[in-house]
Amino acid sequence: MKIALVYDRVNKFGGAERVLLTLHKIFPEAPLFTLVYDKKSTPWADGFRVIPTFLNTISFLRNKHEWLSPLAPMAFESLDLRDYDVIISITSSDAKSVITNPRQLHICYCLTPTRYFWSGEEEYKTDKKFKLIPKWLGKYFRTTDLLISKRPDKYIAISNEVKARIEKYYHRESSVIYPSIDDKFYTKNLISADERKNYLIVSRLVPYKKVDLAIRAFNQLNKSLIVVGTGSEMNKLKKLAGKTIKFIGTVNDAELIKFYRHSKAVIFPQVEDYGLVPIEAQACGTPVIALEKGGAVETVIKNKTGVFFCEQTITSLIDAINRFEKLVISPKDCQENSYRFNETSFKKNLTDYLAHTTTKIFSAN
Repeated sequence: MKIALVYDRVNKFGGAERVLLTLHKIFPEAPLFTLVYDKKSTPWADGFRVIPTFLNTISFLRNKHEWLSPLAPMAFESLDLRDYDVIISITSSDAKSVITNPRQLHICYCLTPTRYFWSGEEEYKTDKKFKLIPKWLGKYFRTTDLLISKRPDKYIAISNEVKARIEKYYHRESSVIYPSIDDKFYTKNLISADERKNYLIVSRLVPYKKVDLAIRAFNQLNKSLIVVGTGSEMNKLKKLAGKTIKFIGTVNDAELIKFYRHSKAVIFPQVEDYGLVPIEAQACGTPVIALEKGGAVETVIKNKTGVFFCEQTITSLIDAINRFEKLVISPKDCQENSYRFNETSFKKNLTDYLAHTTTKIFSAN
């Protein structure tokens, strides 16, 4: 059985790219089809056979993929996937647009329905680029996305949060298979809570991640917060930050693990589709202080491996931090919880799903 992977774009590194790396371990021979491929900025993809669309010939657009959005569905439609039995699109936007024939199985591993049309529409309306799009054109793109959502034969959701969105926006059923973290995060010799000094944020510094909320809270508390990550909000957040906030920028996994291991807790103030960071932190024995919405409620155990706050306000977050400091949370309990999301579990769940689904579909043809 020949398998092909299709992903939105290969020009960055984040949680979705970690999912791709795990899929590559399971299907090492599967090529990776994508909209654009920036080889210089994606050394993680060196082990893949990457096949981009014709739009990749416009080199300066490889990192300006948002400009290509109107053309992206058409570009994915141009990909020739006839040689493959199973196509797995991993997407939060356009990769599900690929064309398949009745003898093929197209499974969409959905990271979320296209955020700027659906669950994140209100947030994106504040973005200057999106304000330039006429309402009639935005409505056209939204309708197109809904039509394209009918193309996959099956949907897999990365969380129950995303499963509910797929049903609400695309009117499709889906199965939930949680993505895994890399096994390297399961560290030995866990550090006791008494030896941990700082709080930590690991995030792209973009508006919906709500890093500003955490910075404002820690400014008021006058507590130490380390921020790992970069993004469009970097300069704005640095100006906002007080003396107890330290920005680290980009780090490799070994350095990231070290930050996780030595932190009192990871702050997770955003609504996420799933979120690998809380699981990576727990694998290192580190609790999580998270907004009680989105994927975090599926991966953090209340008052056992972390603490929740109910509103995206400074007051609510400060209250959660104060409650956390009165609790005794075991690093071992955190790590034990994270084993639910290891590579072995993901591989078994996905291969079992594929075996069942392909047998059922191909035997019927």
